[in-house]
Amino acid sequence: MPTLVAAETDERDALLSYLEAQRGAVHRAGLTDEQANATPSASELSVGGLIKHLTNVEFNWVQVNMAGRTDPNPPSEENWADNFRLVVGETLADAQERYRQVAAETEAFVQALPDLDQMYDLPKAPWFPDEPRSARWILLTLIQETARHAGHADVVRETLDGATAFELIAKESGTAMPWLENTD
Repeated sequence: MPTLVAAETDERDALLSYLEAQRGAVHRAGLTDEQANATPSASELSVGGLIKHLTNVEFNWVQVNMAGRTDPNPPSEENWADNFRLVVGETLADAQERYRQVAAETEAFVQALPDLDQMYDLPKAPWFPDEPRSARWILLTLIQETARHAGHADVVRETLDGATAFELIAKESGTAMPWLENTD
């Protein structure tokens, strides 16, 4: 496991810590804007597109579905694909900053919840159950979605320049790990 979260103080802290660890894996890519838009694998998604998608997913799960806010930029049939890629004028840094803002909003909302057993109706879609789910279930679902795409981002990132998650963590922390360096 490339990263470990700090010891949790309670269930809410544990859920938020694991979600943040997965977000960190997505942010850690350290790519240029050109690389962030590249799709070097079989997937149509780039790292930039994954960040944008995860931002929208988290915003909609927490701020729209749970907090009752309105999405200021809901996708339409015409711009649906733009939710999965950086478009002209968008940079990786901008997408990462927006993801950080949404993460801060999520943390504030979850910290303010009276308890994690509070129930919420889910959006109407064929892939969601019709019955309400708890805040805990929604957070676990968000962790699952983020982790799945963090792995996806790792594959895209490694395909672009060969950097592995362990190498990126070592670089980010300033830790020398010569056994991780390529010996070709």
